[in-house]
Amino acid sequence: MKTLTLYELNSLVRQTIEYAMDSEYWVEAELSECRESRGHCYMELVQKDPMSNTPVARAQAKCWHSQWAMLQPYFERTTGQRLHAGMKVRLKVYPQFHEAYGFSWIVTDLDPTFTMGDMARRRQEIISQLKNEGVFDLQKELELPLFCLNIAVISSATAAGYGDFVNQLADSPFAFRTQLFPATMQGEQVEQSIIAALERIFESEEFSLHFDCVVIIRGGGATADLSGFDTLALAENVAQFPLPIITGIGHDRDESVLDMVSHTRVKTPTAAAQFLISHAEQTLQRIEDCETHLARYVPKRLEAERLRLVRLSEHIPPLFSLFRTRHEARLDQMQQRLTALVQRKTDREHQRLDNMVERLPSLAIHTLDTHRHRLQLLEQRAKSLDPTLLLSRGYSITLLNGHVLRSPEQAQPGDTIETRLEKGVLQSKVLEKVKNKK
Repeated sequence: MKTLTLYELNSLVRQTIEYAMDSEYWVEAELSECRESRGHCYMELVQKDPMSNTPVARAQAKCWHSQWAMLQPYFERTTGQRLHAGMKVRLKVYPQFHEAYGFSWIVTDLDPTFTMGDMARRRQEIISQLKNEGVFDLQKELELPLFCLNIAVISSATAAGYGDFVNQLADSPFAFRTQLFPATMQGEQVEQSIIAALERIFESEEFSLHFDCVVIIRGGGATADLSGFDTLALAENVAQFPLPIITGIGHDRDESVLDMVSHTRVKTPTAAAQFLISHAEQTLQRIEDCETHLARYVPKRLEAERLRLVRLSEHIPPLFSLFRTRHEARLDQMQQRLTALVQRKTDREHQRLDNMVERLPSLAIHTLDTHRHRLQLLEQRAKSLDPTLLLSRGYSITLLNGHVLRSPEQAQPGDTIETRLEKGVLQSKVLEKVKNKK
């Protein structure tokens, strides 16, 4: 069998693929990676098991600069999205095998309608899950404060839209106060960046002083950078946030899921500023209407109350006389009842004292007899515990340094011990200790 070089073997593979697969193919796959370099687009395609989400097929794909320059703007203009990891796509490809770089699929066309259908399906799945969780309309249930002047802003610090928003509020006659919580507003980091900003707002010291609302704005940027606003995690965080959230992320094509779950959706950052200014103007108009109403109502009410006081003052003297008569009679009745109650209580206590005086001598005698008997019993017990009785029966007590010796282990050879008997005391010296024989 002839031995081939690696180049020869790879050339044989290339020729076989070019001969056997000389057509273009439409393929559906998910992008696990997508990047541009020097005008070319490099993709990593993957197919996953629908049950376990485990990859069952992988391949590399490339779209050369000449083709990518036409396909990219068409795809982004149609879908409003930029190709990114996690997106499902339908590509027209043909196979290419290079002796040095291996196998890859070369992309010649993209079907944006397939991606739009998948995006719509995924968006509907997110909306359904939010509704099943009962959080889809939570923001709509919040009430925007009448004096909505303290604003937490989530935006890119360098975005032109943020500057327009702040300047428009500053030019208004109202004392708006804004605080920026910077976030990435385009690309793959949108979701996590906005969620982190919401967490910073919730944990900030100013939150305890109550921001009135949160504004999420995005000025400028390509419409293809809006995929980060259509994610389940971001929608759940926004829907369950305890303050009203206003979105103005600058696109007209479709509502994002973020727009759907927010309290109020406007198109642009300047529209968000105008919404807040209009809300403040409505509040001011309500105050002015209340002032006008009060100016009309108060004089009429004062006159009515003055006439009412006049009428009441005419009725006060006879009413007071009747009130005084009734209460004086009531006080007399209460005094009579109190006197009778005190007399009955005094009689009962006198009787109780008489009874106690009669019982006191017999109780004293009984108590003395009881304590006398108890003392006799204690005396007998004390005599029975007298150690001299034990000595008179032939027992002895051995002491070491004034303490009772209970065990040989307490004494050492050479110690002087004292033995007390009934009729005297003996002193001895310890010569040795003898072990107990078992």
